[in-house]
Amino acid sequence: MASKSVLSSILGWLRAGYPDGVPERDYVPLFALLGSNLSEEDVNAVAEALASSGTPESAQAIHDAIAAVTRTRPLDVDIARVRARLAAGGWPLAGPEQLPH
Repeated sequence: MASKSVLSSILGWLRAGYPDGVPERDYVPLFALLGSNLSEEDVNAVAEALASSGTPESAQAIHDAIAAVTRTRPLDVDIARVRARLAAGGWPLAGPEQLPH
């Protein structure tokens, strides 16, 4: 599992990229991106942190999004949109060089 400081940094980058909160349509591509860079345990820790700061409905949507990632891959355009938001917030794992061409 990633250290608390790493998980805190991830939450900071998410808040910088999404200052008004992550929109529900970005949950699936967001968790697909996180899953490609973090362990399942780390992804769940991030999801729990996001869910605890939102409404019960958003918490359920987050858990549904994580389940959806295991069933289907999000569209490349959705992943690119989320990468761009995270890169703008300083996310080092989603730089513009990783965007699909």
